[in-house]
Amino acid sequence: MKKQLYLMRHGETLFNVLGKVQGACDSPLTNKGKMQAKQAATFFQENQIHFDHYYSSTQERACDTLEIITNSNHFYQRKKGLKEMNFGRFEGESSELQPKGSHNFETFYEQFGGETARDVQKRICHTLLSIMEQEDHQKVLAVSHNGACFYFLNSIWKHSDRKIPTYFPNCAIFIYTYEKDQFDLTDIIDPSSKKSIL
Repeated sequence: MKKQLYLMRHGETLFNVLGKVQGACDSPLTNKGKMQAKQAATFFQENQIHFDHYYSSTQERACDTLEIITNSNHFYQRKKGLKEMNFGRFEGESSELQPKGSHNFETFYEQFGGETARDVQKRICHTLLSIMEQEDHQKVLAVSHNGACFYFLNSIWKHSDRKIPTYFPNCAIFIYTYEKDQFDLTDIIDPSSKKSIL
């Protein structure tokens, strides 16, 4: 039987607006970020999408996004495996300081105390697989982060004729089907416009 996973990026944060590197560190949702979460809630309501289980990264920006979507009316579990990539000593610095050009981003941040792309991909894949393997999990909502969502998408991307997207709007909703240990991407929705971004 096919199950469904709705994986989301959190709403806009203060560090998003200030152009600061935000991985393991955290900052609060802006008013716009709160509105984006409400737009996601409206998208689910209008499309009569109801979930049996809810999950969030342990980071405040993800938890707050989920609590707005559910109006704090549903129990949810926090999972460290859904956290954003740790950028090491780049955390909290201006995003302009991040390397550009030919640097190997897959392992770049490790030398500064951060994670490798493989680290992030391994933990989010393991976490989502362990969530969806549970028998009573038929339709799940999980809130995570841009980089973590990308690395998960990258692990299951099957479109050799299309370039994989690398950046997603705040509160982007990734819709996956899950069956026999396999995830397939159905769509990516921007709830602010209610349109697909694939």
